[in-house]
Amino acid sequence: MTRKVSDVTRTLTARATAGFHSWWSRRHGHAPPTGDTGARPLPTTQQAGPSDQPTVTAGPVSGESTLWRMRTTVKDEPGSLAALCAALAGARVDILSLQTHPLADGTVDEFLLRAPAELAAGDVTRAVALAGGADTWIERADAHDLVDAPTRVLGLAARTALDAAELPLALRQLLGRCTIRSLPAAAPAGGGRGTEAVPVEGVLEDTVMRLRAPEGGVITVERPYLPFTPTEFARARALVELDARLGPRVPRAQDVLTLPEGKDITVRRADTGDLEAAKAMHERCSARTLGMRYHGPVGDADRYLGHLLSPRFGRTLAVQTASGRIVGLGHLLWDGDETEVALLVEDAWQRRGIGGELLGRLVAMAVEAGCASVYAVTQSSNTGMVAAMRGLGLPLDYQIEEGTLVITARLDAASVASGWPYEGPQEREFEERIVRD
Repeated sequence: MTRKVSDVTRTLTARATAGFHSWWSRRHGHAPPTGDTGARPLPTTQQAGPSDQPTVTAGPVSGESTLWRMRTTVKDEPGSLAALCAALAGARVDILSLQTHPLADGTVDEFLLRAPAELAAGDVTRAVALAGGADTWIERADAHDLVDAPTRVLGLAARTALDAAELPLALRQLLGRCTIRSLPAAAPAGGGRGTEAVPVEGVLEDTVMRLRAPEGGVITVERPYLPFTPTEFARARALVELDARLGPRVPRAQDVLTLPEGKDITVRRADTGDLEAAKAMHERCSARTLGMRYHGPVGDADRYLGHLLSPRFGRTLAVQTASGRIVGLGHLLWDGDETEVALLVEDAWQRRGIGGELLGRLVAMAVEAGCASVYAVTQSSNTGMVAAMRGLGLPLDYQIEEGTLVITARLDAASVASGWPYEGPQEREFEERIVRD
């Protein structure tokens, strides 16, 4: 496929995605995107569901419907599930799927429901409570939830087997909205928070589970609004065990691109095996380029590379020359409910469209991972990064925070319609060859 680079795109430099140094101290750590549905837990004395929707009594059905995910706890005795199903049928609610999670003193039933659009969440939970359901939780669902649980788990296992960076995302999709953090088993050199190792079998404590990470640290999963069940814990542990058995791995596919002046570059996934090559690139970068990227002393730049290159915290793309030298890095970093993009291109390779190429690919990855938005932290003087974000053609928000410029690109369905994600902005095109090892 042949692609050309316009004059506008040649100005898209990636000298830095400044701000990691100051941003780092404000964040608790990078975690996978959450795809937040907006539902929040309510006190145990209240029924779950949107509080601003009026109660709807039985009446004519409009033909439109709403999907809901619901959990409720029932007594482990004959007839309890039948009473629950009868109550839902009486409210004109169709049960699309059902999973049971046995507990010591009852059973958690998880439903995927289709209800009339005029039926509010509160009406559903009240009907369930009258039928004997307790600790009921409900939130909106979408078409992705129509996949049955075994199929979903097998799909997540397959993705994890192909790419170590998929483990945090797989856990997030398996367990729903939660916070996932990877922590070292001991305090790292130079300070920072560590944690004690957990048993091989892991630890489940109500709304927190801790699992032994394949690299020796600890994966902590927290879900404050809904306790984990033993079934969920067993599934999560199986995914982590699969990841540990397969060892470090990233997809080996790479794209060879020809720049306008005729030089070839390769774009590929990178990991901690590229640490020394990345440090060598730092040494070739000017103090200004490193300062724009990391917002701190130039000598601190190498300290972050191990984290940035780890698949536990996101995905990294490397730009490599024909001689094998790394001249650019692009990072997609999980940051709780948000996702950060960051770029660094060696001075001698700036102003050739490399930064825009990396950024487009990172955003495409974010869309694939289900992220609602991505943000870049930079300085207002970093015109290359600002122009690269604008070149995405997506809705942007700008704000000044802690003396830095934060640019957020929205990745909702409306924003990425009409052929996005990434085929490359129409005006920026390279000659591209796909190479598979």
